[in-house]
Amino acid sequence: MAHEVHGTSSFADLSEDTAEQQSHGLSLRAFIVSIVLLVISLLWMRQAGIIALGVQVGESVPVIPAIAAILLLSVVGPLLSRLPRLLHFPRHQSLLVYAFLCIAVSMSSVGVVRQMLPQLTVPFYFASPENNYAQLQDEIPSWLAPKDPAAIRGMYEATEDGAIPWGPWILPLVVWTLFTLANFVAMYALMLMFRRQWIEKEHLTFPIVRLVMDMSDYGVGGTIGRFLRNPLMWTAFALAAVYNLMNMLQAWNPAVPALGKYYDLGAVLTERPWSALRPMGIAWRPENFGIGYLVSTEVLLSVWVFYLLQRFSNFFAIVGGYEISGMPFEREQAFGGYLALGIFLFWMGREHLALMFRKAFTGDPSIDDSQEPFSYKTTVWAAIIGFAVMMIIAVQAGMWVWMAGIYFAIILLFAVTYARMRAEAGSPMVWLFPIMEQWDMMIYSVGSAPYQRGTGFKNLTVFTMFYWLARGYFPTMAGYQVEGFKIADEGGIRQRTMILWMIAALVLGLVGAYYLHIQAYYSYGANILEGGTTQGGSRVIAAARAWQSLSSWVNAHAAADVRRATAGGVGFVVTALLVLLRTMFLRFPLHPLGYVMVTSYGSPIWGPFFLVWIIKSVVLRVGGMRLYRQLIPFFLGLVIGHYFTAGVVWGSISLINEMYRRYGVWFG
Repeated sequence: MAHEVHGTSSFADLSEDTAEQQSHGLSLRAFIVSIVLLVISLLWMRQAGIIALGVQVGESVPVIPAIAAILLLSVVGPLLSRLPRLLHFPRHQSLLVYAFLCIAVSMSSVGVVRQMLPQLTVPFYFASPENNYAQLQDEIPSWLAPKDPAAIRGMYEATEDGAIPWGPWILPLVVWTLFTLANFVAMYALMLMFRRQWIEKEHLTFPIVRLVMDMSDYGVGGTIGRFLRNPLMWTAFALAAVYNLMNMLQAWNPAVPALGKYYDLGAVLTERPWSALRPMGIAWRPENFGIGYLVSTEVLLSVWVFYLLQRFSNFFAIVGGYEISGMPFEREQAFGGYLALGIFLFWMGREHLALMFRKAFTGDPSIDDSQEPFSYKTTVWAAIIGFAVMMIIAVQAGMWVWMAGIYFAIILLFAVTYARMRAEAGSPMVWLFPIMEQWDMMIYSVGSAPYQRGTGFKNLTVFTMFYWLARGYFPTMAGYQVEGFKIADEGGIRQRTMILWMIAALVLGLVGAYYLHIQAYYSYGANILEGGTTQGGSRVIAAARAWQSLSSWVNAHAAADVRRATAGGVGFVVTALLVLLRTMFLRFPLHPLGYVMVTSYGSPIWGPFFLVWIIKSVVLRVGGMRLYRQLIPFFLGLVIGHYFTAGVVWGSISLINEMYRRYGVWFG
């Protein structure tokens, strides 16, 4: 799908000698530094993201602690190289620390454990005669969720001394760790299947990897790397810092002028039918401006064109007399688009996938897999066993086999699609997928009745227990997995080391996340954390949404939602048509990724991508590739400056001062 080649970044100047490419493993120093930084990150996230609700440092892509770590190590590492060898901290070890933190820190963020734990407990704490939760409680196995009334009440209302009743929690947490690990391994196996196609054959650009590799560039002879000494980078860094600084000062004193976070173009569209174009505005997100510069002009063009088409589709519907609630059903379109793109990706890689499966099941000696991180047999069986473990847990809990199979297949397919988006377009947004739609569209398509037999609701109840997979962002960890392959290639790290280290990061991150959240819940109460009052914060409210839907189905089944299901079909057809047109016409300008990105979460990206499209088009026309490459440090400086100022600095201020509440920073 990637026709444009002039946007592809070369990492050749950043790589070590070819003979060294696969020679490095994990050192004890890197292990210790990773664990220490993880503990510091967890303490930081506990205060800034859960208690204070000021800055979600684990929601950005890459996560703020990983960015802070790579910046710190890129300054300290070259200086340590002047000391005795025992104290050296080479670049490849810094990259392993970065990769570890990306996964481990994400487990404690808003889209994984913080979404999982309320999902397990909402039907117990909020049960009342009106909502049927008591009936649903009986359908939940005791090994899948804690059922002790005192333990549940303590989680939401806190205990007097902050004591944690670990007994009811241990078995459910072990089961969910096993499920999450199986999911992660299955995703990793899929990424291994696509690794050669995306990296070696299509040579995708990996914009976020370019950012990381440039930041981590070590200089010669104990000097800081060229990127961190580039004046263009520091100029852009200063611009992003000033932008955030003015917003911070305005939070302290409203009289201080500042750009804010968003310019509302829809403020002037107050009359009908023009008001149908709302909401419309430009989000001032420096990370989208910076990473957007590394995205192909085709994707940039497609993003803003499809965004405007979405807005005007609602406008023309109202002009024609059709005022439909929910139009134009962007997320439902995104569901269809993600589905079509995922299927296409498997179709594009079908020859290599067929070779892998043939090698795995027949041992065909003519197929050489000696250069792969793991043998094809290991990769294929890892995918099969990972998926099988997910299925066994769900089916043993009471979910029907075919329903669990469809749901988990969609979850993994969407993970592949998101990973492709990160590899080719690199947009630094973890929520850039059709949130909740993997779960919702199974109901919208046929209604709730086909998923229930007799008088029990066990199948739907267990289905609701897994709602967090669709509402959270765990499947997007596939983006870090595929980027890890590229980082290992360019950083001289053994691929097997990177894979096993990131799996270890998942397990250690989950353990830390469990303790972090449960300790905070029993100390403060989930009712008042994350901005809550008496009914819980945003994650509790999100979990309650699914349980409220299920409760209503107990009284009367939901009918199929024809409009939303149709919108999903439209998204599938449009994406398939775009893929076909790009296959038939080499220079066809619109890219299916742009359509899928916009329908998933277009508001924060269309404005930055539109402005960057203009800038990049002028740069390429006036100065060609030479000027384009010269300006890359400037645009990456915008990203680093924003993450450092809004993430590290403002995230630290949120630990000690409540001023942050007037300038909430959400990177997702």
